[in-house]
Amino acid sequence: MYAYDEIDRTLVNERVSEFRDQVKRRLSGELTEDEFKLLRLQNGVYLQLHAYMFRVAIPYGTLASKQLRRLAHVARTYDRGYGHFTTRQNIQFNWIKLAELPDALADLAEVGIHAMQTSGNNMRNVTSDQWAGVAPGEIEDPRIWSELIRQHTTLHPEFSFLPRKFKIAITASDHDRAAIKIHDIGLRLVRNEKGETGFEVLVGGGLGRTPFIAKTIKHFVHGRDILSYIEAILRVYNQYGRRDNIYKARIKILVHELGIEKFSREVEDEWQHIRNSSLQIDDEVIEDIRSRFTYPAYEKLPHMPDELRQAAADPDFEAWRKNSVAAHKVQGYSIVTISLKPTGKPPGDATAEQMDALADLADKYSFGEIRVGHEQNLALPHVAKRDLPALWKALDKLGLATPNVNLITDIIACPGLDYCSLANARSIPIAQELTRRFANHELANLIGRLHINISGCINACGHHHVGHIGILGVEKNGEEVYQITIGGRADENAALGNLIGPGVKFDEVADVVEDVVEAYLALRERPEELFIDTVKRLGVEPFKERVYATR
Repeated sequence: MYAYDEIDRTLVNERVSEFRDQVKRRLSGELTEDEFKLLRLQNGVYLQLHAYMFRVAIPYGTLASKQLRRLAHVARTYDRGYGHFTTRQNIQFNWIKLAELPDALADLAEVGIHAMQTSGNNMRNVTSDQWAGVAPGEIEDPRIWSELIRQHTTLHPEFSFLPRKFKIAITASDHDRAAIKIHDIGLRLVRNEKGETGFEVLVGGGLGRTPFIAKTIKHFVHGRDILSYIEAILRVYNQYGRRDNIYKARIKILVHELGIEKFSREVEDEWQHIRNSSLQIDDEVIEDIRSRFTYPAYEKLPHMPDELRQAAADPDFEAWRKNSVAAHKVQGYSIVTISLKPTGKPPGDATAEQMDALADLADKYSFGEIRVGHEQNLALPHVAKRDLPALWKALDKLGLATPNVNLITDIIACPGLDYCSLANARSIPIAQELTRRFANHELANLIGRLHINISGCINACGHHHVGHIGILGVEKNGEEVYQITIGGRADENAALGNLIGPGVKFDEVADVVEDVVEAYLALRERPEELFIDTVKRLGVEPFKERVYATR
């Protein structure tokens, strides 16, 4: 966990006071809605279909148990008793009252949580691997660098009025769990031949109306130079990025239009001006940040404790363990992913009661720490293997032991037309129907790893472009129509999915997905061949033929 210093605490509290005054002036009529819009966006407040929506940042997806309890308090006190975890390691509250927002922010500030830069055309929440610091084989904890970038970019005047929103993600593992290739800047921690820590820098990724996979702009930037290099990229973007057309304002469009070679030269020229400036990072700065992260005092534990050996006789426990428990870098410990995708429920939602109970379980079994992943699930990162059976029983009582992580019902979905003013179609009911359609655990296991991503509009908050099966809802002649893509992925081999054919109606989507899955089961070469690999081998045609043969 990271401990805020006095500068951070002062900044967060001053922000609350400032926003309280802004809300007061809006409620009195001193500010019009148009005048207030920019101010509320800078504090994570949107005006959605039915109410204000409040988006709270969870930097690099790490939460302390007291912070999760405070989020539960906000859900219970100011909203309708639940929160929605998003694909960018934020949490959203959908029914909050404007007059109560300053109090909610003040309550969150007491535990070091804020909503700065969770909306608007600025640097958004820096995201990272939800297993950071505990994943076996990672170069080092990427959250240290995430925190450095967070500190540098928060309320940075040059980054507060960019052409469009700007997103950075960092990973330190070979397997990319942070989806860095679909971010404006993706950073992958690497070491050079001298053993020095640095970054492969990727740029120009993003989804939405015009999706692109990020390109490598530099294979190695030393850690001491990473801020100046990021700033050079931002300066080029600020200079050349379009502000006249919202649909062409993202850096991905600039990189595409200039070409990565020309964009790279522009960044290199800019970098040479600032590389050796005050932006160069001293080792002491990194060590100071590193010292503010505290790590558990792990015990020396056996690899296979008796408790785990005995529990293995229970098939329900084993189904959950095989699905939800991952290897930890310390022997005797595990990383536990907690699915927020129970059958028939909106993906990513957690009630206040569940959040409170999870905070208690984190204290009891995970040194008080919780992680938030971009797949809209939570994780406990430090669970002793001997405690896995007890934790499973406790999660089961909370309705949080659904053994579907990475299976077909582990669906990513945006709020869609049920909440979002930008959406053209519903997402949540599609996800709910699919979780019911594939609720049989044996069938889900037979299908194997398969990710379905759903968006209710072209803005792609549900990351449909990179779903193994992607579902995009659009409006056509007053009717919701859904386009289906297959073959997308968001990992180290990131790719955009391909459209399989004409859009289908709302009540046909689950049938189409079922057809695609049945085609895969018939076409795969062996049970171990994953859906994504079968699609890569055969292309979309066999799936298209199956889906549209009778439509």
